[in-house]
Amino acid sequence: MVRIEGDAITKHDWTQWLARQDDAGLTRRLKVADSPQGPRMRIDGRERRVFCSNDYLGLANDPRLAEAMHRGVERYGVGAGAAHLINGHFTPHQRLEEELAAWLATDAARLFSTGYMANLGVVGALMGRGDTVLADRLNHASLVDAVQLSGARLSRYRHGDMEDLERRLSTARGERMILTDGVFSMDGDIAPLNDLVVLADRYDAWLVVDEAHAFGVLGDEGRGSFAAAGIVPGARVLRVGTLGKAFGTAGAFVAGAAEPMAVLLQRARTYLFTTAQPPAVAEASRAALSIVREEGWRRDRLRELVGMFRDGVESMPGLDLMPSSTPIQPLVVGDSARTVAMADRLGELGLMVPAIRPPTVPQGSARLRVTFSATHSDDDLEALIVALVELV
Repeated sequence: MVRIEGDAITKHDWTQWLARQDDAGLTRRLKVADSPQGPRMRIDGRERRVFCSNDYLGLANDPRLAEAMHRGVERYGVGAGAAHLINGHFTPHQRLEEELAAWLATDAARLFSTGYMANLGVVGALMGRGDTVLADRLNHASLVDAVQLSGARLSRYRHGDMEDLERRLSTARGERMILTDGVFSMDGDIAPLNDLVVLADRYDAWLVVDEAHAFGVLGDEGRGSFAAAGIVPGARVLRVGTLGKAFGTAGAFVAGAAEPMAVLLQRARTYLFTTAQPPAVAEASRAALSIVREEGWRRDRLRELVGMFRDGVESMPGLDLMPSSTPIQPLVVGDSARTVAMADRLGELGLMVPAIRPPTVPQGSARLRVTFSATHSDDDLEALIVALVELV
C-alpha cells in the first residue's frame, strides 16, 4: 500500500504497524494441529483439551461421515471441476439441497462453498445501490462485508435494540433488508426473532438471518433459532447456515421461498463464479444431516455442559460471564494484553481457549471465548474450571 503526502509517495510502514499490534496484544499467530478435530487434540506438538472449536455436536471426526465421504470419492472423484451452473452440480449436491429444504420445511436450499460466500451472495443478489440494509452492530464480519460489496446503504442498529431498528426502518430508502446473526458468534446470545419478524412484516423488509451457530444446536431436530422460538418463517425470510460447524463438514447453504432462491441462482455472484464444493463433501453433509436430526442426545449434552460450566464460573472474580444459553460462553476480561496472558497460561496447563480481541470485539471487551462440544467429558469440564480458578 502507498499513500501520497504532498508531492512525495511513501510506502506504508508495515514494520511499525506490526510492532504496534504486538505491543497492544493484538498479534494473531497460527497454531498447527496434527490430529483429528475433537475435544482433545495434538496442537503445536502438544496434547491439549480444546475449548475453541465450533464442532458443536462432535461430528467432524465421526466415522459415519468419513465413510460417506469415502464412498463419494470412490464414485465422484475428488473435485467438482466446475461451477454449479456449468457441469459441477452433482447428484449429491442436488440431494443435499432437497434434504436441507425438507428439513427446514421451506421451498428450496442453495449450496455455497463457505458461509462467508453465502452471506455475500444473498445480500448482493437481493440488494443494491439505492437500497438500505439494517444490520445489528454485532453481526459477523461477513455480513458487514456483504452489505459493503452490494453497494446498498448500511445502517447499523444498536445490538438487539428494536426501537433503534424501527427508527432506522422508518426512514430507510429503497428496498429494505434486516440482517442479523441468529446466534451471535462472540457473545453467544440469540437474536430477538419474534420482534424482528414483526418489524420486517410492518416495513415490508427482507429478513436474512445467519444461523451458522444455531443450525444443529437449537430447536427441534436442530432446526435453528426460528424453531427454538416457535416461528414459521415467511416468504421474505432467508436463513443462512454453515456445514462446517455443527454438521462437522464444510460449505454452507441458503434456505427460503422459491422466488428469492431462484433469484440467487441467477444473481448470486459467489455462487455463479466459483467451483462447486467436492461432491464427496456433500455426501458427508447428507450423512451429518441425518445424525443432526436423529441424535438429539447431542443437543441435550450441550445444554448439560453449559449449565454445569455456568454454575462453576459465574461467581469468579475478574471474569464477566456473559448471559448466553448457547455453547458459546464468553468470559469478558477487558484488557487485551491480560486476556492474551490468561489464554497463554491456560495453554501452559494444556487447555486451548482463545483470546478474542479488538477489532473482532469492541474496545475494552477482550474475552476468553469458551465453546463446548457434545463430546466433551465431565473430566474435560472440571479441568477447565480448575484452571480458571487458578487464573483469577
